[in-house]
Amino acid sequence: MTAEMKVHVLRTGTLEGDLSWFLLRKGDTFIDRYHKDDPRIWSHYPTHAVLIEHPEGRILWDTGLPRNWEEQWAPAGFNDYFPVTEDVNATTGWLDSGLASLELAPEDIDVLVLSHLHYDHVGNARMFDNGKTRIIANNNEIAGVKTIEGTVDGAHLVSEFLGLPLEGTPGDVDLVEGVHLINTPGHTWGTMSLQLDLPNDGTKIFTSDAIYLKDSYGPPIVGSPIVWDNRMWLESVHKLRGIADRTGAELIFGHDKDQIELIKTGPDEFYS
Repeated sequence: MTAEMKVHVLRTGTLEGDLSWFLLRKGDTFIDRYHKDDPRIWSHYPTHAVLIEHPEGRILWDTGLPRNWEEQWAPAGFNDYFPVTEDVNATTGWLDSGLASLELAPEDIDVLVLSHLHYDHVGNARMFDNGKTRIIANNNEIAGVKTIEGTVDGAHLVSEFLGLPLEGTPGDVDLVEGVHLINTPGHTWGTMSLQLDLPNDGTKIFTSDAIYLKDSYGPPIVGSPIVWDNRMWLESVHKLRGIADRTGAELIFGHDKDQIELIKTGPDEFYS
């Protein structure tokens, strides 16, 4: 029998940006000369963390956007291309306030799992460098970032994770009963997804950036320019589709602004 769990999806800020970063879709990204003056599509891309209250401890999946994003991202210029919306709810819209609304502090988290080490997923990771919380990332992600020269590579901002006590995992592991880490590389060296088998609400798969949006998932599957290895990424999408088909899982995508409004979020709602 699957372990009893209470799962909170916490909003952690919303990015703005050009849709072309997320979807390489004909007509939006690739235009012909007759449409060269058409306006770009500027949209919103929410981020989230997942708090799992499990009999074996509290687990947090990802950390979202930092409050001081302008300052923290300035060395990489992310703040110019992906500014954070000004309508973030001060009470529930940031990770620290979301945890506080549940009467939790960073040191109350036993395990932090980072789906990958991009700036919008590890923005608050240093809050958990407290000597108590284990911080886990994929082995290949940890090895990959060690090859970065300088302060930034793609969407990896080294200052956000340099020196953190990262523990490696191969992915495709059972973290605890009912909580599974899925190896879904391609977006980065070691992107992971999260599968939760819940007694009451069934299986949920949090794809992180293995699948950005519902439109990414398709069919047809639509790629993105922010992908380290396109073939591995495509294989990972097919892998997640296979798991969803076998388990009847609901996939919760990494940055889908329409889907986030339909799922349970915030301290007062939860899955179990």
